[in-house]
Amino acid sequence: MAATTNPELLQTTAGDLPLEEVQLSVHDRTWTVLHTGAIISREQEAEFLRGDGGPLRPFGIVLWPAAIALAHALAARALAGKRILELGAGTGLPGIVAASLGAHVVQTDRQKLALHVCAQNAERNGVATIVHRLADWTAWDDLERYDLIIGSDILYAEELHPAVRHILETNLAPGGVVLLADPYRAASLGLLEAMETSGWRITMDKWTVGITPPPRAVGVFTLTRA
Repeated sequence: MAATTNPELLQTTAGDLPLEEVQLSVHDRTWTVLHTGAIISREQEAEFLRGDGGPLRPFGIVLWPAAIALAHALAARALAGKRILELGAGTGLPGIVAASLGAHVVQTDRQKLALHVCAQNAERNGVATIVHRLADWTAWDDLERYDLIIGSDILYAEELHPAVRHILETNLAPGGVVLLADPYRAASLGLLEAMETSGWRITMDKWTVGITPPPRAVGVFTLTRA
């Protein structure tokens, strides 16, 4: 997936936070999203996981490499008419790609700012069919069933794994598919192994993503119920 960053800083209405614009081309189509700057290096990711991001760098609306890989994987699927739930939507790129291809998407995040940026990005791409929903995984009350549940780099917090599993088990429709993109974090792989042991079928496609060097390896994991 090619990406071009516009150096001009754009402003949101949420605290005048400066955002960068990036264009991403997938399968002969181009999407434009706003974000706070792409995380590429492991050092930057470690900064986030330690909680060192600071108030001026909200990592929830960073364009993570996993989101780019997931968007690319979704663009290769037939999605027209599919019902899709996106967990931890962040900048919203994967869900926007899916909605652009005819899916009915519900994007969720626990941060109002993230949903604000999701809505901005949907509008920038001419997508008016996405539902944006504030949601906490530990107080989940959505009982709808979805054909696909998607998430990019959402498994790093082990204490939230039980909540994630509950959502996948509750909200995936019969015959549905879960797509999770992850840069092979140890915590993430531990959850996936546990789910496979409990009967989930899991396959993986490897992607290499890089807006700036060095490129990052990302796995897109496909999960189905046995």
